[in-house]
Amino acid sequence: MTTQRGEALAMRHVWALIASIAAGLLAAWTDVRVLAAEGVEPAQPAKAPAGAAAPGDDGSKRVGRTIRVRLPISGPTTSQVRRFVLNSLDDVRSTGVRPVLIFEFVVPPDQKEFARTTEFGVAYDLANFISSEKVNEATTVAYIPQTVEGHAVLVALACDEIIMAPEAEIGSAGVNERTITPAMLSFYKEIAGRRKSIPPEVALGLLDVSREVLEVETDLSREYVTPEGLEELRKQRTIQSSRVLFQAGQPGRLSGNEARELGFISYKAEDLRDVARALELPPGAVEEDPSLGEAWRAVRIDVSGPIDAEKVTRAERMIADAVNKRDVNFICLWIDSPGGSPADSLRLAGTLAYDLDPGEVRTVAYIPKQARSDAALIALACDQVVMHPDAILGGEGDGTFADEQVHQAKETIRKGISARKMRSWSLPAAMIDPNLEVYRYSRLGSIKHDEYFSEEELSQQPNRDEWKQGEKVTRPGEPFSVRGEEAIDYWLATHVVDNFAAFRAIYELEDDPALMEPSWADTLIEALASPGLAVLLLIVGFAALYAELQMPGIGLGGFIAALCFLLFFWSRFLGGTAGWLEVILFITGVSCLLLEIFVLPGFGVFGLGGGLLVILSLVLASQTFIVPRNAYQFGELQQSLLIIGGALVGTIAAGALMHRWLPRAPILGEVMLEPPAGEEARDRSRRESLVSYEHLLGAQGETVTQLMPSGKARFGDRVYDVISDGDVIPRAAAVRVVEVHGNRILVQSAETTN
Repeated sequence: MTTQRGEALAMRHVWALIASIAAGLLAAWTDVRVLAAEGVEPAQPAKAPAGAAAPGDDGSKRVGRTIRVRLPISGPTTSQVRRFVLNSLDDVRSTGVRPVLIFEFVVPPDQKEFARTTEFGVAYDLANFISSEKVNEATTVAYIPQTVEGHAVLVALACDEIIMAPEAEIGSAGVNERTITPAMLSFYKEIAGRRKSIPPEVALGLLDVSREVLEVETDLSREYVTPEGLEELRKQRTIQSSRVLFQAGQPGRLSGNEARELGFISYKAEDLRDVARALELPPGAVEEDPSLGEAWRAVRIDVSGPIDAEKVTRAERMIADAVNKRDVNFICLWIDSPGGSPADSLRLAGTLAYDLDPGEVRTVAYIPKQARSDAALIALACDQVVMHPDAILGGEGDGTFADEQVHQAKETIRKGISARKMRSWSLPAAMIDPNLEVYRYSRLGSIKHDEYFSEEELSQQPNRDEWKQGEKVTRPGEPFSVRGEEAIDYWLATHVVDNFAAFRAIYELEDDPALMEPSWADTLIEALASPGLAVLLLIVGFAALYAELQMPGIGLGGFIAALCFLLFFWSRFLGGTAGWLEVILFITGVSCLLLEIFVLPGFGVFGLGGGLLVILSLVLASQTFIVPRNAYQFGELQQSLLIIGGALVGTIAAGALMHRWLPRAPILGEVMLEPPAGEEARDRSRRESLVSYEHLLGAQGETVTQLMPSGKARFGDRVYDVISDGDVIPRAAAVRVVEVHGNRILVQSAETTN
């Protein structure tokens, strides 16, 4: 009877602890709501004006497309270029938009000698096609970022315009020819004459090393002739001056700076973004199409939840497998992440920006909900970004940047990601640096559109005076963030869609891209980490633990509780929000609660401390930070407290139902004994109140549990609740009864009494 009464008192103690913990949790949640209300919503930048035109929808009625022409040019290259040109013309013919076809001549790394071995016949076929009447519907542009030699020069001459990097060179077209035949000279003169970007005599000088070319100023114009042609020119015009442009016996070559000074090329450009500006195309108008008009071979890779090293390594491995083993040319990176690890996000962003050739693989970030903090860097490292109208890009998230990390991230964005993806670097950098000021600037040229620069990026523009400053789009002290519906205006997103079906329609994907799935465990982890299942696991776990306390020994309740808590922490551990600290805190907290209930009833220190440790461990296991530092993290803390609060409320409800229903269940009635009620309860109370242990006075026995100071001791064949005189008496120690007051038994160590 004494044992049953002790258990009843213990359970009342459990309920009291739960009630006090729930009250403290409610107060904490209320405080967090107040803090979160001060700034839980991401800072919204100033809305860009509606005048920013979308690609192909501006006053020029032009849209740019790019293809990389790898040198040396071969038969397959010619076929690819033909298909690219014809498909581009077909795509825009019905829209009334004039396409600008940009041919970027690419020299593979460390293959300069091999790159100049383009055969004359192949080059002439391609040049003849590009300069033919069927391509006159488009404006063709040769972009030469690196030195181009060999007969690839002939293909560049066939374009309407030539744009070069300042230090790049074009020339030495006949470097691999033993003899320059009359047919070669005739074809070079013919192609150059069609487009007239480079005068025919200069084109011949680029081909024939034995040819001397003169630059002659006459009373009417500037002419380029051979010494023989100069004599004929004297008969027609007054010669004011002349100089040797190409010396006989030396290869004819022109750098970008020289060609621009002579007026042979339209512009100088360091990258494709500069090319787009030079051609007065809006940012993002120059799209490279690695499919070359064929069906996409697409896969989807998910990056969801907090960013960590394991998640990034897994994504990098799947990207490599997709490119190398599946031969894909389209990767959809499905991003739904609050960030969490700036260093790992920069690592994945570097892989996307540096290791994947946009001429072979198109990477598209699809953001249905969020890509916050450092996760935004991953999205912006893709070739294109597609967002839901309400999705968030940038702003506060799980990732926090130290000063050194801010500097490193800005350098990576400026020199790497934005440079390779043809984006302005100021807005992406403002997503990391809350103190970076970015303004809207309007271009004053014939094509009016807006871009967004910091003062540093504005100073790097080749024609700074062409930009007029507008309003500031960042807020002091707040990382820049933007919703999908506004991201188009900021040139950060390419498209906005309501669902993934619309995404598929944009890229003409017949079916959903094949999902690259590491294993079934990742899907299970994501499901278990959802708030609903997390609450359910905690409710079942705590309810099973409560049931276990009602049963003798360790049974089904203990097993179910252990399984639920194991699944909860396992999913959080692999999901990147929990570590060994949270597990240790939870085990320590549960141990303190059990110690309070069974060993030290009535003191409360272990019970209260254990309950707080349990709550702390569950909260920390639901988030990646310890102390919230921004509005997003306050919102996440609020959600974590809601999960724990929901679990406590559910546990109390489940415990009440179990207490009422389980003892009368047909099969499970033996699991939990129904407490006495009515006359039986009154009779048991009366018997226990009249009990007397005077006969035990002076009796010697042995402790069953440690006495701190209360516990249990065995006298004869029975076990009694006893209290020591204040000393801690270990288990299995000899004790002697020194005082008895009704049912209260006071003992001392037998060694002390002796």
